Amino acid sequence: MAHAIQWLRSFLFIIVIYVWMAVLGVLFTPYAILSKRGALRACKIYARTTIQMARWMVGIRSEVRGPVPTGEVMIAAKHQSFLDILLIFDAVPNAKFIMKRELLWTPFIGLYAKRLGCVPVDRGKRGAAVAKMVQDVAQEFNDPGQLIIYPQGTRVAPTDMKPYKVGTGVLYKGLGQTCVPAATNVGLFWPRKGILRKPGLAVVEFLDPIAPGMDRNSFMQQLEQRVETRSADLMREAGFDPDGPY
Repeated sequence: MAHAIQWLRSFLFIIVIYVWMAVLGVLFTPYAILSKRGALRACKIYARTTIQMARWMVGIRSEVRGPVPTGEVMIAAKHQSFLDILLIFDAVPNAKFIMKRELLWTPFIGLYAKRLGCVPVDRGKRGAAVAKMVQDVAQEFNDPGQLIIYPQGTRVAPTDMKPYKVGTGVLYKGLGQTCVPAATNVGLFWPRKGILRKPGLAVVEFLDPIAPGMDRNSFMQQLEQRVETRSADLMREAGFDPDGPY
């Protein structure tokens, strides 16, 4: 019975947050078209209110740990679900995401992503896509902000392991900027697929920054080791064994 009630609450929560996205998208569209500030304001409102609704509708409390990056940095984050996007976006002042190009055609998301300065990537062209990504990101940094990239390139379930893609290392070398790794356990409570949302404490943690100047391979090894190790620690803290069944 408790499981059925939680599933129903989760289903209603999903409906509410997508209706709320559409409402805000429509209301702020004129402001967003005229000003990046309008797009940023709408997205900040959406992130903050959705995080709050997750708490009281489905019991997902959330916490952001570690020093929040505020300058021109690259944030290389573990990506488990939509919730880690919301938590990072809400925490940092001026987020810009590396995103799949096809999302530009998604209602509301495409418009707001363009206005925020997000960088679309064609993942099917590999080397050419990475080279263009570096060029596009360099142009976007004329407007300072925090660039968020997901090194594994997609949402990854808590017990899955996917390789870290070379594009993060190329950006690190090409931009010559500090990289802030970010770990998370949010997929335990808000999974990448399915309807059920589980109560608990979802955490995103900003880790110690990696200074510019490392060679690409050493950087990628250190990034993966730190993010994966801390994400596993956060999952154990929540009472889950990342090496066991989920």
